[in-house]
Amino acid sequence: MTLLWLAFAVLLLPALWLMVAPLRRAAALRAAQRDFETQDRTAEQNVAIYQRRLASLEAARDRGDIDAARFEEDRLELERSLLDDTAALERPPLKAAAAGKLLVPVLMVALVAASVLWYRLEGAEGDLALYRVQQQVAEDPEASLPMLVQRLEEQAARQPDNPNVWRALFPLYRDSGRVAEADAALARLLELEGRRPWLLAELAQLRYFAADRELTEGVQALVDESLAADPGQPTVLGMLGIEAFENGDYQAAIDRWRRAIAGMDDPASAEALRQGIRVAQQRLGQPGEAAGPAGDAGPGIRVRVSLAPELADRVADDTAVFVVARDLAGELPPLAVARTTVGELPLTLTLDDGDAMAPMARLSQVERARLVVRVSESGQAGPRPGDLFGRHDAVAVGATDGEPVEVVVDGVVE
Repeated sequence: MTLLWLAFAVLLLPALWLMVAPLRRAAALRAAQRDFETQDRTAEQNVAIYQRRLASLEAARDRGDIDAARFEEDRLELERSLLDDTAALERPPLKAAAAGKLLVPVLMVALVAASVLWYRLEGAEGDLALYRVQQQVAEDPEASLPMLVQRLEEQAARQPDNPNVWRALFPLYRDSGRVAEADAALARLLELEGRRPWLLAELAQLRYFAADRELTEGVQALVDESLAADPGQPTVLGMLGIEAFENGDYQAAIDRWRRAIAGMDDPASAEALRQGIRVAQQRLGQPGEAAGPAGDAGPGIRVRVSLAPELADRVADDTAVFVVARDLAGELPPLAVARTTVGELPLTLTLDDGDAMAPMARLSQVERARLVVRVSESGQAGPRPGDLFGRHDAVAVGATDGEPVEVVVDGVVE
């Protein structure tokens, strides 16, 4: 922020100089005005004109051109005119050149104070600090997602009322599987920005997937509130399309996805929905088809999952293990999910479009994906404190006949 305040100081210098400039010219202006007033002969000229007109009136009276009454009337008019002209020429005495100079520094201080106060109230100092943190992490050769989250959390503690901080934290929490923190970030955004339809939609979608794609009463309430404010809200319509698809109502899924596409600005998400529509149309034409959500398996990821030996004693053999593939940007639902148990580890498996959670989010849509393996004692895919996890940040999606990607479960969810 030091450079910012230095820039403000540089910008204020011309304004302060303009306030001081009149004082530097005051002495010369006073001298010029004094000389002008000293040499002004306007009053003498007005008196001379009065005398000539009065003499003319007297001559006209003496010749008999005007009577005494008319003479007195015209003479009084001349005198009034002379008095008016003389009064207009009266000038107050000139003040000293240094008069009022003490007001200038007061105004200069007031200008600086008002500028600083205005920036504090209306400026974006917090956003600049947020941008600086993001740039520092991006330029750090040892940067990682946990480091970025930690730095942003520090900013959230310093400026809890800045919605941009929570807007930056939410997708990071969501993509890290920290559903509770992502939910809290969205709740804070709703407090700061009001119950905007897109925020309600994001919260509904988050809770929908956290509840294993169950349209709970709480999720339904968020959906209803969002659609009441924006009937074409694409996130909600996309989620409702998934719900309809999984319930076998393919026509409703097609209708909702088409409405969602109409309100989308992201071409990739729109294309994903179009692919989902094609799958739903195929299902309508072949009701007995037993294919997976995406038809052919297509490209995928071969992965070998193992448990770190030092953690083996912490969980039972029948504890659920979720292997999840997500897009790098975190803009889509999980692309593929497989479930196994600790007793089957180490295990080599293949993730492909047949493991998709929804037809609009499949591995074949991306070139690279993130892998997250979570050992869940609760049996839920959402993370809980004490769960074990492992991850691989970027894996190529392609042929599945090569060497598997190694993912070791060696971390504990705090």
